Amino acid sequence: MRNSQYLMPLFLLITCGVFAAVEEEDTKWDVNNPPGEKKMVDINTNTGTWMNVDLSPDGQTIVFDMLGDIYTMPVTGGVAQNLTNSMAWDMQAQFSPDGLYLAFTSDQGGGDNIWIMDLQGDNQQQVTKEKFRLLNSPSWSPDGNYIVARKHFTGMRSLGAGEIWMYHKSGGKGVQLNDRPNEQKDLGEPVYTPDGKYVLFSRDSTPGKYFEYSKDSNNQIYEIFAIELATGKIKPWVS
Repeated sequence: MRNSQYLMPLFLLITCGVFAAVEEEDTKWDVNNPPGEKKMVDINTNTGTWMNVDLSPDGQTIVFDMLGDIYTMPVTGGVAQNLTNSMAWDMQAQFSPDGLYLAFTSDQGGGDNIWIMDLQGDNQQQVTKEKFRLLNSPSWSPDGNYIVARKHFTGMRSLGAGEIWMYHKSGGKGVQLNDRPNEQKDLGEPVYTPDGKYVLFSRDSTPGKYFEYSKDSNNQIYEIFAIELATGKIKPWVS
């Protein structure tokens, strides 16, 4: 009987834990519908920084991001069409080889992942569903069936390094194409070669495993490496 005093608190703790789990599941966080009061604010500007730009295969349209939204515009200039307009941060849009779809990075699922949508901003589909190591910098294969992206890793530095992963456009767990040499120095910007045989990426190739600001800008800092998809072999491409 001496230990019975712990039974009721323990029962309450377990019960409350179950109720809390159910409540948490019912109120799953939605980036586009956060709690509290919110309102839309118009921002008028004709300049931007840190914008990502891509050109359509037919050379007629550009796509770009600004302040977490994605726009298209005629290459000759004119009025930009807003494709995404929400609380989510959308960026790095890339045209598919047939020019019908855009791959882009978005945190609308709770963290940065790769999504695709049509040129009107509709039919958005989440390709990757990473919950911890987030993804960015999507790039299409020449046949339009696969997307490569950078998976983000950090170690005592927020910018971190990365690995290159390949995914089918319909989703899935993906295929790892390289091992990260460390967790601090820049590695990313994957892109297919036009023949589809290689995936190129940039890497900070300075000596050591740790990021340093005081690099010698008169000597080699970055190199471009090539992953041969048929063999998995990696070699320097531009040094």
